[in-house]
Amino acid sequence: MKAVHYSVIQGKSFGYILLLGIFGAITAFGFGAALYMEHNGHIVTGMNNQIVWGLPHVFAVFLIVAASGALNVASMASVFGRALYKPLARLSGLLAIALLAGGLAVLLLDLGRPDRLIIAMTYYNFKSIFALNIILYSGFFLLVGIYLWMMFERRMNPFTKVAGFFAFIWRLILTTGTGSIFGFLVARQAYDAAIMAPLFIIMSFAFGLAIFLLVLISSYAWTHREIGDAVVERLRKLLGIFVASVLYFVLVYHLTNLYVTEHHGIERFILLDGGIYTEIFWMGQILIGGLIPLLLCLTPLGRSRPMVLLAAVLVILGGLAQVYVIIIGGQAFPLELFPGKGVSSSFFDGQITFYQPSIPEMFLGFSGIGITLLITTFAIKVLPFLPNSLANKDVDPHFTDQSKGDSGPSAEAATA
Repeated sequence: MKAVHYSVIQGKSFGYILLLGIFGAITAFGFGAALYMEHNGHIVTGMNNQIVWGLPHVFAVFLIVAASGALNVASMASVFGRALYKPLARLSGLLAIALLAGGLAVLLLDLGRPDRLIIAMTYYNFKSIFALNIILYSGFFLLVGIYLWMMFERRMNPFTKVAGFFAFIWRLILTTGTGSIFGFLVARQAYDAAIMAPLFIIMSFAFGLAIFLLVLISSYAWTHREIGDAVVERLRKLLGIFVASVLYFVLVYHLTNLYVTEHHGIERFILLDGGIYTEIFWMGQILIGGLIPLLLCLTPLGRSRPMVLLAAVLVILGGLAQVYVIIIGGQAFPLELFPGKGVSSSFFDGQITFYQPSIPEMFLGFSGIGITLLITTFAIKVLPFLPNSLANKDVDPHFTDQSKGDSGPSAEAATA
Protein backbone atom coordinates (compact mmCIF):
# COMPACT_ATOMS: atom_id res chain seq x y z
CA MET A 1 0.00 0.00 0.00
CA LYS A 2 1.22 3.46 -0.90
CA ALA A 3 1.69 6.20 1.68
CA VAL A 4 -1.64 7.70 2.69
CA HIS A 5 -2.10 11.44 2.31
CA TYR A 6 -4.98 13.25 4.02
CA SER A 7 -6.47 16.67 3.48
CA VAL A 8 -9.41 18.75 4.66
CA ILE A 9 -12.29 19.60 2.37
CA GLN A 10 -12.72 23.16 1.11
CA GLY A 11 -16.21 23.59 2.52
CA LYS A 12 -16.93 26.74 0.51
CA SER A 13 -19.54 25.40 -1.88
CA PHE A 14 -23.25 26.09 -1.69
CA GLY A 15 -23.87 22.36 -1.23
CA TYR A 16 -21.67 22.21 1.86
CA ILE A 17 -23.34 25.25 3.44
CA LEU A 18 -26.73 23.74 2.61
CA LEU A 19 -25.78 20.47 4.32
CA LEU A 20 -24.69 22.31 7.45
CA GLY A 21 -27.94 24.25 7.38
CA ILE A 22 -30.07 21.10 7.03
CA PHE A 23 -28.27 19.25 9.83
CA GLY A 24 -28.36 22.36 12.00
CA ALA A 25 -32.10 22.75 11.41
CA ILE A 26 -32.76 19.11 12.34
CA THR A 27 -30.76 19.63 15.53
CA ALA A 28 -32.58 22.89 16.34
CA PHE A 29 -35.99 21.26 15.87
CA GLY A 30 -34.92 18.52 18.26
CA PHE A 31 -33.87 20.96 20.95
CA GLY A 32 -37.10 22.87 20.44
CA ALA A 33 -39.07 19.64 20.89
CA ALA A 34 -37.14 18.89 24.09
CA LEU A 35 -37.98 22.34 25.48
CA TYR A 36 -41.63 21.86 24.51
CA MET A 37 -41.83 18.52 26.31
CA GLU A 38 -39.93 19.90 29.30
CA HIS A 39 -42.33 22.84 29.60
CA ASN A 40 -45.59 20.94 29.06
CA GLY A 41 -44.66 17.62 30.61
CA HIS A 42 -44.60 14.16 29.06
CA ILE A 43 -48.39 14.31 28.66
CA VAL A 44 -47.70 15.78 25.18
CA THR A 45 -45.81 12.62 24.20
CA GLY A 46 -47.10 9.12 23.53
CA MET A 47 -45.42 7.82 26.69
CA ASN A 48 -47.36 6.79 29.78
CA ASN A 49 -46.90 4.98 33.10
CA GLN A 50 -46.32 1.67 31.30
CA ILE A 51 -44.10 2.81 28.43
CA VAL A 52 -41.60 5.22 29.94
CA TRP A 53 -38.94 4.81 27.24
CA GLY A 54 -40.36 6.14 23.99
CA LEU A 55 -39.17 6.79 20.44
CA PRO A 56 -36.30 9.12 21.49
CA HIS A 57 -34.84 6.22 23.49
CA VAL A 58 -35.00 4.08 20.35
CA PHE A 59 -32.87 6.61 18.46
CA ALA A 60 -30.57 7.15 21.43
CA VAL A 61 -29.84 3.46 21.98
CA PHE A 62 -29.43 2.90 18.23
CA LEU A 63 -26.87 5.71 17.93
CA ILE A 64 -24.98 4.65 21.07
CA VAL A 65 -24.78 1.06 19.85
CA ALA A 66 -23.77 2.20 16.35
CA ALA A 67 -21.00 4.38 17.85
CA SER A 68 -19.23 1.29 19.11
CA GLY A 69 -19.59 -0.45 15.76
CA ALA A 70 -18.36 2.54 13.77
CA LEU A 71 -15.00 2.17 15.51
CA ASN A 72 -14.73 -1.39 14.20
CA VAL A 73 -13.07 -0.22 10.96
CA ALA A 74 -10.27 1.51 12.88
CA SER A 75 -9.90 -1.51 15.16
CA MET A 76 -9.37 -3.83 12.20
CA ALA A 77 -6.53 -1.59 11.04
CA SER A 78 -4.77 -1.00 14.36
CA VAL A 79 -5.56 -4.11 16.38
CA PHE A 80 -5.79 -6.76 13.68
CA GLY A 81 -3.25 -5.28 11.27
CA ARG A 82 -5.51 -5.08 8.21
CA ALA A 83 -3.66 -2.59 6.00
CA LEU A 84 -6.64 -1.96 3.71
CA TYR A 85 -8.57 -0.32 6.56
CA LYS A 86 -5.74 1.92 7.77
CA PRO A 87 -6.68 4.91 5.57
CA LEU A 88 -10.23 4.70 6.97
CA ALA A 89 -9.26 4.69 10.64
CA ARG A 90 -9.48 8.45 11.20
CA LEU A 91 -13.01 8.71 9.79
CA SER A 92 -13.98 5.64 11.81
CA GLY A 93 -12.89 7.28 15.06
CA LEU A 94 -14.64 10.54 14.17
CA LEU A 95 -17.93 8.77 13.45
CA ALA A 96 -17.69 6.83 16.71
CA ILE A 97 -17.42 10.05 18.74
CA ALA A 98 -20.11 11.84 16.69
CA LEU A 99 -22.60 8.97 16.99
CA LEU A 100 -22.10 8.69 20.74
CA ALA A 101 -22.52 12.46 21.16
CA GLY A 102 -25.76 12.38 19.16
CA GLY A 103 -27.13 9.41 21.07
CA LEU A 104 -26.29 10.78 24.50
CA ALA A 105 -27.76 14.21 23.65
CA VAL A 106 -31.11 12.59 22.81
CA LEU A 107 -30.95 10.34 25.86
CA LEU A 108 -30.21 13.22 28.20
CA LEU A 109 -32.94 15.47 26.82
CA ASP A 110 -35.53 12.69 26.79
CA LEU A 111 -35.04 11.77 30.43
CA GLY A 112 -35.84 15.32 31.59
CA ARG A 113 -33.93 17.49 34.07
CA PRO A 114 -30.62 17.38 32.13
CA ASP A 115 -29.07 19.48 34.90
CA ARG A 116 -29.19 16.42 37.15
CA LEU A 117 -26.45 14.87 35.00
CA ILE A 118 -24.06 16.60 37.42
CA ILE A 119 -25.31 14.28 40.17
CA ALA A 120 -24.82 11.23 37.97
CA MET A 121 -21.26 12.38 37.24
CA THR A 122 -20.30 13.04 40.86
CA TYR A 123 -22.18 10.38 42.86
CA TYR A 124 -21.66 6.79 41.72
CA ASN A 125 -23.76 3.77 42.52
CA PHE A 126 -21.66 0.85 41.32
CA LYS A 127 -24.58 -1.52 41.76
CA SER A 128 -26.50 0.33 39.04
CA ILE A 129 -25.80 -0.55 35.41
CA PHE A 130 -27.06 2.94 34.49
CA ALA A 131 -24.43 4.58 36.71
CA LEU A 132 -21.73 2.31 35.31
CA ASN A 133 -22.66 3.35 31.78
CA ILE A 134 -21.87 6.99 32.64
CA ILE A 135 -18.28 5.87 33.26
CA LEU A 136 -18.25 3.78 30.08
CA TYR A 137 -19.49 6.65 27.89
CA SER A 138 -17.01 9.13 29.35
CA GLY A 139 -14.18 6.63 28.97
CA PHE A 140 -15.13 6.01 25.35
CA PHE A 141 -14.83 9.71 24.50
CA LEU A 142 -11.46 9.88 26.24
CA LEU A 143 -9.95 6.73 24.71
CA VAL A 144 -11.15 7.40 21.16
CA GLY A 145 -9.92 10.99 21.46
CA ILE A 146 -6.46 9.72 22.48
CA TYR A 147 -6.64 7.15 19.68
CA LEU A 148 -7.29 9.89 17.11
CA TRP A 149 -4.46 11.99 18.53
CA MET A 150 -2.06 9.06 18.06
CA MET A 151 -3.15 8.82 14.43
CA PHE A 152 -2.88 12.56 13.71
CA GLU A 153 0.41 13.24 15.51
CA ARG A 154 3.19 11.64 13.49
CA ARG A 155 5.56 11.29 16.43
CA MET A 156 2.84 9.39 18.31
CA ASN A 157 2.10 6.97 15.45
CA PRO A 158 4.08 4.12 17.05
CA PHE A 159 1.57 4.08 19.93
CA THR A 160 -1.48 3.86 17.65
CA LYS A 161 -1.74 0.08 18.01
CA VAL A 162 -1.72 0.28 21.83
CA ALA A 163 -4.33 3.06 21.88
CA GLY A 164 -6.43 1.15 19.36
CA PHE A 165 -6.29 -1.99 21.49
CA PHE A 166 -7.56 -0.18 24.60
CA ALA A 167 -10.29 1.55 22.55
CA PHE A 168 -11.29 -1.83 21.10
CA ILE A 169 -11.62 -3.46 24.52
CA TRP A 170 -13.45 -0.44 25.96
CA ARG A 171 -16.03 -0.35 23.16
CA LEU A 172 -16.80 -4.04 23.71
CA ILE A 173 -17.32 -3.32 27.42
CA LEU A 174 -19.46 -0.27 26.57
CA THR A 175 -21.79 -2.24 24.28
CA THR A 176 -21.93 -5.06 26.81
CA GLY A 177 -23.06 -2.49 29.38
CA THR A 178 -25.75 -1.15 27.05
CA GLY A 179 -27.04 -4.64 26.34
CA SER A 180 -26.88 -5.52 30.02
CA ILE A 181 -29.29 -2.68 30.82
CA PHE A 182 -31.94 -4.87 29.20
CA GLY A 183 -30.47 -8.21 30.20
CA PHE A 184 -30.57 -7.26 33.90
CA LEU A 185 -34.21 -6.10 33.85
CA VAL A 186 -35.71 -9.32 35.17
CA ALA A 187 -39.17 -7.78 35.58
CA ARG A 188 -39.62 -7.60 31.80
CA GLN A 189 -39.95 -11.00 30.12
CA ALA A 190 -38.68 -9.59 26.81
CA TYR A 191 -35.41 -8.40 28.40
CA ASP A 192 -34.40 -10.97 31.01
CA ALA A 193 -31.76 -12.82 28.95
CA ALA A 194 -27.98 -13.10 29.16
CA ILE A 195 -27.76 -13.16 25.35
CA MET A 196 -28.70 -9.46 25.26
CA ALA A 197 -25.07 -8.41 25.76
CA PRO A 198 -23.56 -10.35 22.80
CA LEU A 199 -26.63 -9.52 20.70
CA PHE A 200 -26.01 -5.80 21.22
CA ILE A 201 -22.33 -6.23 20.37
CA ILE A 202 -23.03 -7.83 17.00
CA MET A 203 -25.83 -5.31 16.38
CA SER A 204 -23.27 -2.56 16.90
CA PHE A 205 -20.99 -4.08 14.25
CA ALA A 206 -23.78 -4.07 11.65
CA PHE A 207 -25.31 -0.67 12.46
CA GLY A 208 -21.97 1.12 12.79
CA LEU A 209 -20.57 -0.30 9.54
CA ALA A 210 -23.75 0.57 7.62
CA ILE A 211 -23.53 4.19 8.77
CA PHE A 212 -19.80 4.26 8.03
CA LEU A 213 -20.41 3.01 4.47
CA LEU A 214 -23.03 5.68 3.82
CA VAL A 215 -20.84 8.50 5.14
CA LEU A 216 -17.73 7.22 3.35
CA ILE A 217 -19.25 6.80 -0.10
CA SER A 218 -21.29 10.02 0.13
CA SER A 219 -18.35 12.14 1.31
CA TYR A 220 -16.13 10.90 -1.51
CA ALA A 221 -18.81 11.43 -4.12
CA TRP A 222 -19.54 14.98 -2.93
CA THR A 223 -15.86 15.96 -2.65
CA HIS A 224 -14.98 14.38 -6.01
CA ARG A 225 -12.41 12.05 -4.53
CA GLU A 226 -11.85 8.59 -5.93
CA ILE A 227 -12.88 5.50 -4.00
CA GLY A 228 -12.20 2.18 -5.65
CA ASP A 229 -14.11 -1.07 -5.54
CA ALA A 230 -11.44 -2.71 -3.39
CA VAL A 231 -12.59 -0.81 -0.30
CA VAL A 232 -16.30 -0.89 -1.09
CA GLU A 233 -16.35 -4.60 -1.89
CA ARG A 234 -14.50 -5.51 1.30
CA LEU A 235 -16.87 -3.42 3.43
CA ARG A 236 -19.92 -4.75 1.58
CA LYS A 237 -19.03 -8.38 2.29
CA LEU A 238 -18.12 -7.55 5.88
CA LEU A 239 -21.52 -5.90 6.33
CA GLY A 240 -23.15 -9.07 5.01
CA ILE A 241 -21.31 -11.17 7.59
CA PHE A 242 -22.43 -8.86 10.40
CA VAL A 243 -26.06 -8.90 9.19
CA ALA A 244 -26.00 -12.70 9.07
CA SER A 245 -24.56 -12.76 12.61
CA VAL A 246 -27.35 -10.49 13.88
CA LEU A 247 -29.96 -12.79 12.36
CA TYR A 248 -28.27 -15.78 14.00
CA PHE A 249 -28.30 -14.20 17.47
CA VAL A 250 -31.93 -13.12 17.04
CA LEU A 251 -32.80 -16.71 16.11
CA VAL A 252 -30.98 -18.07 19.16
CA TYR A 253 -32.68 -15.51 21.41
CA HIS A 254 -36.18 -16.46 20.30
CA LEU A 255 -35.52 -20.20 20.23
CA THR A 256 -34.19 -19.99 23.79
CA ASN A 257 -37.28 -18.08 24.92
CA LEU A 258 -39.56 -20.57 23.20
CA TYR A 259 -37.86 -23.37 25.10
CA VAL A 260 -38.70 -21.71 28.44
CA THR A 261 -42.40 -21.88 29.26
CA GLU A 262 -42.53 -18.61 31.18
CA HIS A 263 -41.51 -16.71 28.02
CA HIS A 264 -44.14 -18.20 25.74
CA GLY A 265 -46.41 -15.20 26.28
CA ILE A 266 -43.92 -12.57 25.15
CA GLU A 267 -42.78 -14.76 22.24
CA ARG A 268 -46.33 -15.18 21.00
CA PHE A 269 -46.83 -11.43 21.38
CA ILE A 270 -43.74 -10.48 19.34
CA LEU A 271 -43.90 -13.25 16.74
CA LEU A 272 -47.66 -13.69 16.19
CA ASP A 273 -50.18 -11.57 18.08
CA GLY A 274 -48.41 -8.27 18.73
CA GLY A 275 -50.07 -6.25 15.97
CA ILE A 276 -47.77 -3.39 14.97
CA TYR A 277 -44.84 -4.92 16.89
CA THR A 278 -45.18 -8.22 15.04
CA GLU A 279 -45.33 -6.36 11.71
CA ILE A 280 -42.27 -4.28 12.57
CA PHE A 281 -40.41 -7.42 13.65
CA TRP A 282 -41.07 -9.46 10.51
CA MET A 283 -41.21 -6.71 7.88
CA GLY A 284 -38.82 -4.16 9.36
CA GLN A 285 -36.28 -6.16 11.33
CA ILE A 286 -36.15 -9.51 9.54
CA LEU A 287 -37.02 -8.68 5.92
CA ILE A 288 -35.91 -5.08 5.37
CA GLY A 289 -33.04 -5.05 7.86
CA GLY A 290 -31.91 -8.66 7.49
CA LEU A 291 -32.77 -10.83 4.50
CA ILE A 292 -32.68 -8.18 1.74
CA PRO A 293 -29.33 -6.65 2.88
CA LEU A 294 -27.96 -10.17 3.25
CA LEU A 295 -28.88 -10.86 -0.37
CA LEU A 296 -27.33 -7.59 -1.54
CA CYS A 297 -24.14 -7.95 0.48
CA LEU A 298 -23.25 -11.60 -0.16
CA THR A 299 -24.39 -12.11 -3.76
CA PRO A 300 -23.45 -10.47 -7.09
CA LEU A 301 -26.75 -8.52 -6.96
CA GLY A 302 -25.16 -5.91 -4.69
CA ARG A 303 -21.91 -5.25 -6.55
CA SER A 304 -22.99 -1.89 -7.95
CA ARG A 305 -22.42 1.21 -5.85
CA PRO A 306 -26.15 2.12 -5.60
CA MET A 307 -26.95 -1.39 -4.33
CA VAL A 308 -24.27 -1.07 -1.64
CA LEU A 309 -25.82 2.20 -0.51
CA LEU A 310 -29.27 0.60 -0.56
CA ALA A 311 -28.04 -2.29 1.60
CA ALA A 312 -26.57 0.15 4.14
CA VAL A 313 -29.80 2.18 4.30
CA LEU A 314 -31.86 -0.99 4.78
CA VAL A 315 -29.60 -2.17 7.61
CA ILE A 316 -30.07 1.19 9.35
CA LEU A 317 -33.86 1.07 8.93
CA GLY A 318 -33.93 -2.53 10.09
CA GLY A 319 -31.74 -1.62 13.05
CA LEU A 320 -34.15 1.09 14.14
CA ALA A 321 -37.00 -1.43 13.77
CA GLN A 322 -35.08 -3.97 15.88
CA VAL A 323 -34.40 -1.49 18.68
CA TYR A 324 -38.04 -0.34 18.51
CA VAL A 325 -39.29 -3.90 19.01
CA ILE A 326 -36.86 -4.48 21.87
CA ILE A 327 -37.58 -1.24 23.74
CA ILE A 328 -41.20 -0.39 22.93
CA GLY A 329 -42.47 -3.92 22.33
CA GLY A 330 -40.79 -5.13 25.51
CA GLN A 331 -42.58 -2.47 27.56
CA ALA A 332 -45.96 -2.87 25.83
CA PHE A 333 -46.25 -6.47 27.02
CA PRO A 334 -47.71 -6.52 30.57
CA LEU A 335 -45.55 -7.22 33.60
CA GLU A 336 -45.80 -10.64 35.19
CA LEU A 337 -46.16 -9.48 38.79
CA PHE A 338 -47.45 -12.75 40.24
CA PRO A 339 -46.42 -15.70 38.03
CA GLY A 340 -49.12 -18.33 37.75
CA LYS A 341 -51.80 -16.12 39.32
CA GLY A 342 -54.63 -14.12 37.84
CA VAL A 343 -54.45 -10.40 38.66
CA SER A 344 -57.24 -7.87 38.32
CA SER A 345 -57.13 -4.19 39.28
CA SER A 346 -57.57 -0.69 37.87
CA PHE A 347 -53.87 -0.29 37.08
CA PHE A 348 -53.79 -1.91 33.61
CA ASP A 349 -52.66 -5.28 34.97
CA GLY A 350 -52.44 -7.88 32.23
CA GLN A 351 -53.26 -5.38 29.47
CA ILE A 352 -51.23 -4.67 26.35
CA THR A 353 -50.17 -1.01 26.41
CA PHE A 354 -50.90 1.23 23.44
CA TYR A 355 -48.16 3.62 22.34
CA GLN A 356 -48.10 6.09 19.46
CA PRO A 357 -45.07 8.36 19.10
CA SER A 358 -45.79 12.09 19.04
CA ILE A 359 -44.28 14.64 16.68
CA PRO A 360 -42.04 16.18 19.40
CA GLU A 361 -40.63 12.71 20.11
CA MET A 362 -39.86 12.24 16.42
CA PHE A 363 -38.11 15.61 16.23
CA LEU A 364 -36.04 14.83 19.31
CA GLY A 365 -35.10 11.40 18.01
CA PHE A 366 -34.02 12.67 14.58
CA SER A 367 -31.99 15.44 16.22
CA GLY A 368 -29.51 12.77 17.32
CA ILE A 369 -28.84 11.99 13.66
CA GLY A 370 -28.60 15.72 12.95
CA ILE A 371 -26.02 16.21 15.71
CA THR A 372 -23.98 13.25 14.45
CA LEU A 373 -23.90 14.48 10.85
CA LEU A 374 -23.32 18.10 11.90
CA ILE A 375 -20.24 17.11 13.91
CA THR A 376 -18.94 14.89 11.10
CA THR A 377 -19.52 17.44 8.33
CA PHE A 378 -17.81 20.22 10.28
CA ALA A 379 -14.91 18.05 11.46
CA ILE A 380 -13.82 16.94 7.97
CA LYS A 381 -13.50 20.63 7.05
CA VAL A 382 -11.22 21.60 9.93
CA LEU A 383 -9.12 18.42 10.27
CA PRO A 384 -7.77 16.00 7.64
CA PHE A 385 -9.92 12.93 8.27
CA LEU A 386 -10.35 11.91 4.61
CA PRO A 387 -7.55 10.38 2.49
CA ASN A 388 -7.03 12.15 -0.84
CA SER A 389 -7.65 8.91 -2.70
CA LEU A 390 -8.96 5.43 -1.99
CA ALA A 391 -8.46 4.23 -5.55
CA ASN A 392 -7.63 0.57 -6.05
CA LYS A 393 -4.06 1.37 -7.08
CA ASP A 394 -3.52 3.19 -3.79
CA VAL A 395 -5.10 0.78 -1.30
CA ASP A 396 -4.90 -2.62 -3.00
CA PRO A 397 -3.13 -2.77 -6.39
CA HIS A 398 -3.80 -6.52 -6.62
CA PHE A 399 -7.58 -6.18 -6.29
CA THR A 400 -9.52 -7.74 -9.15
CA ASP A 401 -13.23 -7.20 -9.66
CA GLN A 402 -14.45 -10.73 -10.43
CA SER A 403 -17.46 -9.42 -12.30
CA LYS A 404 -15.32 -7.36 -14.72
CA GLY A 405 -11.92 -9.03 -14.65
CA ASP A 406 -10.06 -5.79 -13.95
CA SER A 407 -9.29 -3.45 -11.09
CA GLY A 408 -12.77 -1.95 -11.16
CA PRO A 409 -14.11 1.41 -12.31
CA SER A 410 -13.38 4.74 -10.76
CA ALA A 411 -15.81 6.32 -8.34
CA GLU A 412 -17.15 8.59 -11.05
CA ALA A 413 -17.93 5.69 -13.37
CA ALA A 414 -19.39 3.59 -10.60
CA THR A 415 -21.80 6.30 -9.51
CA ALA A 416 -22.73 7.50 -13.00
